[in-house]
Amino acid sequence: MTDEKLPPMMATDDPVDDEDDDIFSSTIDDLSSLRNEELFASLAANPPPLTNISLNEGSSTLLETDVPLNNDHKEVQQMTSKNVISNGFEDEINLKENDTPSTSEEINQVEDIQNVSTNEMNFENIENGFIKISISETTKVGEGMSSYVAYRIVTRTNMTIFKTNNMAVLRRFSDFLGLHNKLTEKYLRNGRLIPPAPQKNMLGSTRIKISGNQSDQATSAEFIEKRRLALERFLKRIALHPILRNDKSFCDFLEQDCELPKATSTSALSGAGVMRLFNKVGETVNKITYKMDENEPWFEEKEVQIENLDLQLRNLHGAVETLVINRKELAHSSGSFAKSAAVLSNCEEHTGLSRALSQLADVFEKVESVRTEQANTDFSIFCELLKDYIGLIGAVKNVFHERVKVYQNMQHAQMILTKKREQKTKLELTGRLDKVGFVTNEVSEWEAKLSRCQDEFDQISKTIKVEFEQFEINRIKEFKTVISSYLEEMINHQTLIIKHWQAFIPEAKAIA
Repeated sequence: MTDEKLPPMMATDDPVDDEDDDIFSSTIDDLSSLRNEELFASLAANPPPLTNISLNEGSSTLLETDVPLNNDHKEVQQMTSKNVISNGFEDEINLKENDTPSTSEEINQVEDIQNVSTNEMNFENIENGFIKISISETTKVGEGMSSYVAYRIVTRTNMTIFKTNNMAVLRRFSDFLGLHNKLTEKYLRNGRLIPPAPQKNMLGSTRIKISGNQSDQATSAEFIEKRRLALERFLKRIALHPILRNDKSFCDFLEQDCELPKATSTSALSGAGVMRLFNKVGETVNKITYKMDENEPWFEEKEVQIENLDLQLRNLHGAVETLVINRKELAHSSGSFAKSAAVLSNCEEHTGLSRALSQLADVFEKVESVRTEQANTDFSIFCELLKDYIGLIGAVKNVFHERVKVYQNMQHAQMILTKKREQKTKLELTGRLDKVGFVTNEVSEWEAKLSRCQDEFDQISKTIKVEFEQFEINRIKEFKTVISSYLEEMINHQTLIIKHWQAFIPEAKAIA
């Protein structure tokens, strides 16, 4: 009997780091920060007045009561939140009263396709309850390298799973990553799509801790505001999910008015952090080297779709980043022209021409402000959405890979069972009946294991189909909302520029 090579037993993924910032940050986040660091610093140093777009009812009304973490945090320093343009995402993820994340027909259609019962997906909880989440402000706790930023989360809901309808708590960044870890440990193995938490940024976190001069403080405030919005979107995506929104860890995260237990194995430089890095490398190698014998055309089609979507989203994200930079450069050039025209108007002896040049300089100053505002709009409405969905596509890939791992375990159980049966047959033929009973028990155990693996594989395949269909529904709705908001802002900015130039026409014609 020839020995056959067994596929490796796959364990569940280790949770991601959840303490402060990691030196092993994502490639996307690193590239984005390197390409736009100078742009974001200039935006933070001299931010223009931005129009705050919100597609939610009452999104600007927040609870004003201060909620301290505990008595040890009396030295909390309040940080002023900046006005940042909404990316239009809130309309899709902020559930209103008597509202649902998708229509009943769409939900029923998804269930009919996958033949999953309503009780299993628990969609009735969405129909009977609402939950609205916002991060209203940020606070800096402590000083120096031991300091951290806490985010005040305000929640309003009528869901009976919560003890009260209005809640407000303070949470630090590592708490958000800890929540993501818990949800991943509980639900990824079942095929649930877990919204990704914002990536770590060690450079940005260090700047916050050691910021001293005005320029560093402006850059830190910009970084904190971007992270605040990203964390808010993360919570709202969880609130959209009919299973995750009822999880006890998520409810405690929004409700418990105290510090959450601090994770002890999430530091990037700890032994556990290094082991997680090696595990991630092993996972990557396994994804590349192991090819599953796929027998379901649906999964083959969706895997190709996800790969293509990931590539195109990355390309578009890079193009929008370049667009933001170019708009900023155009705004800067308009400002330079305005200064030059103003100097020329002071040198011009002709009264009418001097006045026209002065007015031209004023127009270009206004145009500079509008174009800078447009650059901010490109980033906060469009660029951030694309970055979020690159992360969500990664979460979809993780779920698909989890199914592959379950399949590997099933194949491993099948091969071990085959060997045990062969061993039993060999013992019976050689007359070694004293060992047949022991091997027979092993055969029964592996038959039970194979049956459990088969059930797990069938269940995760069924769940992934439902999760993916709902992901597609939410994705289409969200992009529709964001594109509409983006076009409205584009029209508003261009209309404003036209008005500035139209006001200048009489002055230009008055030159005699």
